Amino acid sequence: MLIARVAAGDDRMYARVDTDAGLFHLLSGAPFDEIRPTGETRPPAEVRLLAPTEPSKVLVAGRNYGDVLTPDLVVFMKPSTSVIGPDSPVLLPVEAKEVRYEGELAVVIGRRCRDTPEDVADQVVFGYTCANDVTAWDIGEPSGHWTKAKSFDTFCPLGPWIRTDLDPMNLGLRTTVNGEVRQDGSTKQMNRDVRALVARCSTLMTLLPGDVILTGTPAGGGALRSGDEVTVQIDEIGSLSNPVAGRRVPSPTTLA
Repeated sequence: MLIARVAAGDDRMYARVDTDAGLFHLLSGAPFDEIRPTGETRPPAEVRLLAPTEPSKVLVAGRNYGDVLTPDLVVFMKPSTSVIGPDSPVLLPVEAKEVRYEGELAVVIGRRCRDTPEDVADQVVFGYTCANDVTAWDIGEPSGHWTKAKSFDTFCPLGPWIRTDLDPMNLGLRTTVNGEVRQDGSTKQMNRDVRALVARCSTLMTLLPGDVILTGTPAGGGALRSGDEVTVQIDEIGSLSNPVAGRRVPSPTTLA
């Protein structure tokens, strides 16, 4: 099953995606406890795809590809404000000189969980989507402050939808920039699989429905420039594309 979040006018809602019929079947409320169709449908021309979940937090597994297995899971965080959907621009912060793409499989949690055993960890997973773990490399590299480097607004594109009926063990993952392949790997290369990641993360903090775990990135991550178009494609899920826009100059916000 494919589950999306869509905007139709001023309304925001979840929908079941019927790719054969080319329709979005609108749902009542969030889909994590129960799929509740409203009976209404929309064609693709009448909706805009949003990020397919609204996480309270995004956990990022570090060093989960490559030859070296770390003694314990390396994990960073992104705030919910970093999340954007398909076709929304990644904004380059003025203070960052080297912003990199990192294509990743994203795990979407479906049930509140804490201290979940690894052998049943897949039971708390709702599904999977594509992610781009955008990182201000020059901000993280000198000091190891990777959460800071990953937390800027627009630095967590997710989409295009959540695939629920999926074995995540051996999925091809490709990232292209302006149509040129930059990453070409497989989730079978992960040092810790999805069950291990979910289990370990759930010992660190309570995971809530809609929360996201980014599972790491294969070799080939690189810099982005204004005007680029970056696409993350994962087998059996789909493609997530986002343009890259010029450096964002911070604007002050006045509190009432």
